[in-house]
Formats: sequence, C-alpha cells, structure tokens
Amino acid sequence: MGIGTSIFLIAVGAIMTFAVEVTTEGFNINTIGIILMLVGGLGLIVSAMFWDSWGGFRRGDRTVADDGTTTRRVVTTEDRV
Repeated sequence: MGIGTSIFLIAVGAIMTFAVEVTTEGFNINTIGIILMLVGGLGLIVSAMFWDSWGGFRRGDRTVADDGTTTRRVVTTEDRV
C-alpha cells in the first residue's frame, strides 16, 4: 500500500466517521470509518518505514565519483570511513 492509498483510506474513514449520519442494522458505519482510518494510518507508517529503499530518508550525503571511465559509482558516507 502506498502513501496515496493510505491517505485516501484515512480520508474516506474520516468522512464515514464524522460526516455521515446513517442508522443501519447489522453494522455501524462509524465503526467501519474508524477501521479504515486505522488501516490507512498503519499503511502510512509501513510506507514511511520502507521509504529508505525508495530513496527517501537518506542517512548521509551521496556523491558520484567519476574516475574518467564510462562507469560511475555512488559513494556514500559509510564508504568513506
């Protein structure tokens, strides 16, 4: 689940919880809205945890070392130690 989907679930859940006033038998639409907000929040947290593998939350600066050949390599702060 991506960040956009998580935010969408949070928004739909908030609308169902706070803006919809419906009396139904068998299920409570407000409870479903709370569940959707919780699932969206959990998805947002998991997406933020894995953001590092997509290029976000870098722990150091990245520079590209060009040694004159056709190949280039990325040097991170961990490589310089």
